[in-house]
Amino acid sequence: ETHGITFRIQINVKEPDSDVILKLLFHLPVNYPSTLPEISVNSDQLTRAQCVDVKEKLLEQAKKHLSEPMVHDLILWIQQHLKDVIKQSAMVCNEKTTLSKGRSTEDGVWMLLLHLDHMRAKTKYVKTVEKWTSDLGLTGRLMFMGKIILILLQGDRNNIKEYLILQKTSKIDVDSNGKKCKEKMISVLCETKVQAQHKRFQMFEVKEYSTLDELQKEFETAGLITLFSEFVPPLLK
Repeated sequence: ETHGITFRIQINVKEPDSDVILKLLFHLPVNYPSTLPEISVNSDQLTRAQCVDVKEKLLEQAKKHLSEPMVHDLILWIQQHLKDVIKQSAMVCNEKTTLSKGRSTEDGVWMLLLHLDHMRAKTKYVKTVEKWTSDLGLTGRLMFMGKIILILLQGDRNNIKEYLILQKTSKIDVDSNGKKCKEKMISVLCETKVQAQHKRFQMFEVKEYSTLDELQKEFETAGLITLFSEFVPPLLK
């Protein structure tokens, strides 16, 4: 009633060389179809850049169907036009690369700090987080210290938002009965633009800390001691 609905659709698009499996996630807000849906695109056969281009093309088509149900039409459209989208993506790839080199690497870089209450299926959970961050080009840390579990991410703001959608809507963990379940006990502690004093993480790493001091040093090294002081100690109470 307040958040709308989210669902996944997986389609198989036949291409001359090989089939492409598209995993599409649609979030329909409460006032859909008067408001555009949020769309996330993933595929093991496409690069991250190609998935982003597919998403942008779907949103362009969605605008043409505003105020009328559109998901079915969007699915049919991408099945018919995926080849053209991929070809166009390859053509503009070099141009985008050239433009990005001329920009400051700090432009549009955001940071997200998440707190997880627990992680029952730890091995699978960690692998899923690693895959999502890799697909979305995000860097940072998955941090364990006692019962505290934190995810610190840096990257493009839109990709961080996509990560949040995946984190909240995917069956990433298991419940007390061992059944797959969505992450319901997650808190967004902070979402902000990366500042000059903040160190940019070069990769995404999973790390475990024996003491609070070790965890604090991780934040200090990254120029994030203020973030640590504001959000981490209260989690111990």
